[in-house]
Amino acid sequence: MSLTRSAATAAAGGNGTGRREPGPRLLASRKPLPPVLAALIARPELGAVVATLAILIFFSLASDSFLTLAGAGVWLESASTYGIMAVAVALLMIGGEFDLSAGVMTGFTALIVGVLTTQIGVNVWVAAIISLIAALAVGAFNGIVVIRTGLPSFIVTLATFFVLQGVDLAVTKLITGQVVIQGMAQVPFYDSIQPVFGSSLTIGSANFYVSVLWWLAVAGLGIWVLNHTRVGNWIYAVGGAPQAARQVGVPVRATKVGLFMTTATAGWLVGMISLFRTSTVQANTGVGQEFIFMICAVVGGCLLTGGFGSVGGAALGALIYGMTFQGITFAGWDTNWLKTFLGVMLFAAVIINHYVRKRATAA
Repeated sequence: MSLTRSAATAAAGGNGTGRREPGPRLLASRKPLPPVLAALIARPELGAVVATLAILIFFSLASDSFLTLAGAGVWLESASTYGIMAVAVALLMIGGEFDLSAGVMTGFTALIVGVLTTQIGVNVWVAAIISLIAALAVGAFNGIVVIRTGLPSFIVTLATFFVLQGVDLAVTKLITGQVVIQGMAQVPFYDSIQPVFGSSLTIGSANFYVSVLWWLAVAGLGIWVLNHTRVGNWIYAVGGAPQAARQVGVPVRATKVGLFMTTATAGWLVGMISLFRTSTVQANTGVGQEFIFMICAVVGGCLLTGGFGSVGGAALGALIYGMTFQGITFAGWDTNWLKTFLGVMLFAAVIINHYVRKRATAA
């Protein structure tokens, strides 16, 4: 009995491309991993956990002050604002989108409060609410444009980035004559809002800022939403298979618009933290940090293709950045090496995440 070419190829162990496929004996030799180990490897935040421990140990050996109470206060404060944004950016990336305006949003919202309170005399609480509404409007605009036009969110939010950057510079200088807002500590009711966003607790010789609590709260909320709610299932669905998600009744448009608004809200929160911690804001605040937020999310296990990732991993990615940034300073090294480290860390994270995704898919 004669065989067709495809059948003959299959019988010979080939695939028609000149390469032999592994036969039954070879496949049988690949023993599956134990269930516990397989589940552990499939976790997207595994790489971030290992990297966190490694960097903690490394800088503890490189500097005597790194692991002290005072040192921990410094790198936790540095990581907290990046962590808040990394959580929101991770949710958006899992949903299959990007937001390059996330960094400039922090300065945009802080400048709104600064101009309204110091130049117009608006109550600081009212100004903060107006700033939040403006952030939500920008986030909704980004999401609606992406959904209705089908344009890549990378392009849409890049345009928003330039618009907001120009507004921050031009409008601030037009109203105040300079590109910085100062004197926030003298506005009425400043003492009532400052503790909410910019206060700190002194323990011994260490200062722990309230931003760390905001970071933990945002990370906890993000983990709960993503892993224990219907909305979390929607986020994974719209990022992994939007057409299939739409066919089974997932509100794809509302979910994606909501994710952009979530990123904008996180930008507002970080803007308030920055403003009320220092009592000043510059027009270029946050510019360029959007890539750091994305790096933290990728290091935490998020894929650039969407549909896979971890909010907890993104929070750890921010912790890695904070420890590295301050650890280099504690060790007395040239801080210019930080960018090199970020590049290496991003490259390694992409490779690890690709491997983890393959293991998870196989499982």
